[in-house]
Amino acid sequence: MVVQAYILIQTEVGKSAHVAAEIAQIKGVTLAEDVTGPYDVIVRAEARTVDELGKLVVAKIQAVPGITRTLTCPVVHL
Repeated sequence: MVVQAYILIQTEVGKSAHVAAEIAQIKGVTLAEDVTGPYDVIVRAEARTVDELGKLVVAKIQAVPGITRTLTCPVVHL
């Protein structure tokens, strides 16, 4: 079973479009969109395990220049 999550991202002012475009190219990211509100970009990502998802967020997504904060929300199937 695949682990999926939404990653809510805050960026530096004026950087959201660049951040979304760069994140969209990362393997494991299925969607990256600019939004308005308390977060600037929302990402949908998937990985084989929770550990792989964590590595994707910490090693690849958070490494994108312009990101100031992330919040990872795993998808649950109730």
